[in-house]
Order: sequence, then C-alpha cells, then structure tokens
Amino acid sequence: MKQRLGAALAWLEDRTGLVGIVRTVMQHPVPPGATWWYVFGSATLLAFLVQVVTGVVLGSMYVPAPDDAYRSLEFITNDAPAGRLVRGMHAWTATAMIVLIGIHALQVFLFGSYKYPREVNWMTGVLLLAFTLAMAFTGQILRFDNNGVWSTIVLVKMTSYVPVIGDDLGRFFLAGDVVNASTLSHFFTFHVFVIPGLIFAIIGIHLYLVIRNGISEPPEAGRPVDPATYRAWYHDYLRREGVPFWPDAIWRDALFGVLLVVGLLVLAGVIGPPEVGAPPSPANLDTNPRPDWYFIWLFAALALLPPGIEFYFLILGSGLFFIGLFILPLLANRGERSWKMRPWAVGIVCVIVTGVGALTVYGLQAPWSPDFATQPLSAEVVGATTGPVANGAQLFHEKGCHYCHRIAGSGGQRGPDLTTIGDKLSENELIWRIANGGVNMPSFAGTLTQHELREIVAFLQSRRSAPAPAQNVPTVR
Repeated sequence: MKQRLGAALAWLEDRTGLVGIVRTVMQHPVPPGATWWYVFGSATLLAFLVQVVTGVVLGSMYVPAPDDAYRSLEFITNDAPAGRLVRGMHAWTATAMIVLIGIHALQVFLFGSYKYPREVNWMTGVLLLAFTLAMAFTGQILRFDNNGVWSTIVLVKMTSYVPVIGDDLGRFFLAGDVVNASTLSHFFTFHVFVIPGLIFAIIGIHLYLVIRNGISEPPEAGRPVDPATYRAWYHDYLRREGVPFWPDAIWRDALFGVLLVVGLLVLAGVIGPPEVGAPPSPANLDTNPRPDWYFIWLFAALALLPPGIEFYFLILGSGLFFIGLFILPLLANRGERSWKMRPWAVGIVCVIVTGVGALTVYGLQAPWSPDFATQPLSAEVVGATTGPVANGAQLFHEKGCHYCHRIAGSGGQRGPDLTTIGDKLSENELIWRIANGGVNMPSFAGTLTQHELREIVAFLQSRRSAPAPAQNVPTVR
C-alpha cells in the first residue's frame, strides 16, 4: 500500500509538480516565537472555506426570485434536513470571518508587518477586508425580507448623492429603477459568483506572497526595518533560528481551527440562524431597517450625524479610509516595527476599537428610534389599577408616548426619561408641553380630548422620586 501511494504521488509530481509545491509550503521555515497572534490569518481562511461549503449547500435550495426567496429561506430553516444547522453555520461563520479578519488586520498593523518587503501582502489583505465586508452586506440583502429590501433602498439612496454618477450607481445596484427580480438576481450573482471568485484569486496571491516574503518575525524594539539590508538579515535569521512550519508551527493553527469549527457548530445548533423578518411589502411603512451587528456601528454613526453629511461619511469617508489603508505601506515601509516604539499606532488601534465598540452598543440600543415593541406599564409601576392615574398610564401607551419616553426602565429613548417628571414640571407646564409639542415631538392638541389630556397629566404628575401628596384631578365639564 505504501509503495502504491508513493508511486501515485511520484506520478502526480511528474505531471503537475503539486507534491513539491505542497512540500515546500509545509516545510518552509518560519521565525521562532510565532505565538497565538499569528493564527488569525489561517483562521480567517478556514472561515471563508466554511462559508463556501455551506453557501454551496444553501445555494442548491435558495431561489433568487422575489416571490420565492423568502419562502425558500423558510423552507431551508424549518423543513430541509439539517437546513437550520447549515444556515446557522453560514450566518455565524460570516460573523466569525468579520471578527477574525479585523483582528488579523489590527495585529498586522500593530506588529508593523506591512513594512518592507511585505507591502503588497498588506495591500492584498486590504482588498480581502473590503470584499469580505461586501460579502456580508450582499448576504443580508439576499434574505429579501422587509429589512433586506429597505437596506437596499437605503444604500441606493446614499449612493445617489455621489456627484455626476450617483443616479447611474443607484440603477447599477438595483439593476433598474426599482427593487425587483433583477435586483435580487443582481445581488445573488455578486454574492455567490463575483465576490467569492475575486476573494479566491486574491487569497492565492496573498498566500504566494506570504511564502515568497516569509512570515514576519515578532517585532523587537530597537530593530528597525532597513530595505537595503532586511532581506539578507531575514534569510540569515531563518537559517540560524527558523523552524519548519510543519510540524513545529502548524499545531497552533490546527488547534485554533478545530476550536473555531466546534464553536460555530455549537452556536449554529443552539442559537441557530438569524430570524427571517416579515415578508417584503412596499405598503409596510412600520419597519426599521437595521444591518447585521457588524455594520451596526455604521448605522449608529449615520443616525448621529447631521442629515446633510451622511453621504460624505459613508461614501467619501469609507473611500478615503480604504485608500489610506491601501497606500499605508507606500508611505511608511521602513523604521521601527515594535508597537512599543510606535505610540501613534497604539493610539489609532485604541480609537478604532473604542469607537466601533461604543457605536455598536449605541446602535443596538438605537435610542433615536421609537420602540414600537414596548409593552404597557405594569400595575406595580403605575401604582394604581383604576382612576385617572391608571387611565392616564393606558393612554400614555395607546397614544404612542411610551414608544419615545422611558418610565422606570420601560419604553423608548428618543425623548427624555419621564420616570420622575412630576418633580420637574408642574401640571400646567405638562399640559402646555403635550398640547404644543416640542423638538422631535408632535403636538397632541388635535388628537387628545381635554379629559384624556388631564388623565395623562395626572399619570405624569404621579411620576415622582418620592410619593406625591394626594390631589383631586379637576373634572372637565
């Protein structure tokens, strides 16, 4: 058996040279001290391969047509054998891929691994980051529920602000003038064929450059990169201290990869895929399109910006950001690599991580939007089951006030918290504010009767930090 296998490999090597290539890759020397920080690149590649495998399975059952896309996802999730698990794996692996490629990019930046001679390694990595984000965005649209349809409309609205070519860009994304069958087919083609094909090609170039230029050694303070001498020093360093990738270094990648796949299987089996929202309907205006969590920080930033500059932040800002990333090694390809000697690099990473983290938390809360899922206040919170206060609490919810105002931790956050509003505004001030409205608050003078207004005010007057003295509510005759 061993002889037959050897003969088969000899035949394959003679005709293709693949055995020698694989042997070279597996045995190439790597710097000693390549720690767990070095596993995120291979983990990202593994996540992409899982995406491809699960995507092929899902693609065999998904129908990219407006009337059938939603139903096919419901069939995959609820009726197809292992469909929920496969769709869950696909969704959770998308999350993992975003996280892993983000960590990998930050690690390469902090370690200065974009410097000579690995400038093109970094450039291809930036392209992979951009295409990974594009894969995630187009995947959300393919769910083609209300959220997916409105997300597409928001994207087209933003691109329409691009000078000169804005309208053409919008028609390109929609494959026409409105969201229709061509739009879904257009995004399906990009998500399944075009973007993965580009990613495969760039991964090939990226891996070739990793082998050609070698894995960057752990940075040391006081050992700057000099393009005139680095290659000779690096090859001598590997000759003296390098270890073979197989088996000395690969075990970390293999172990982390196994843990990654097991973790994804657990998440897919226990939590499952994201819920498919309501079927798309142009008549349904009670919808709040929100991106998946890895884009929620951008959603929050756009919500906080003044209406006139969202375009500049989303289109122009993101374009400049990726251009800056792409040309970074052309501007700084020499000098210190250690993060200890590059405080500006540490500062940039801290700003990015803190900013994205804070905006993500803020976006998940979405305090700028009414919370239409808010439930009526309990009798314990209201403090009464009958009378003007109880009636006012019911009207407070029915008239939509509760969707924008919080009381005792329940309700929306768009307006001020009214938990202790009775301490701050008098009865007449509350009547005036409700009747006339205010910033981002409509006037209720034409939608409330005098009796309803008095009952809501009675309820709000009862919202105090200390129990209020008993008062008689005036009767409106």
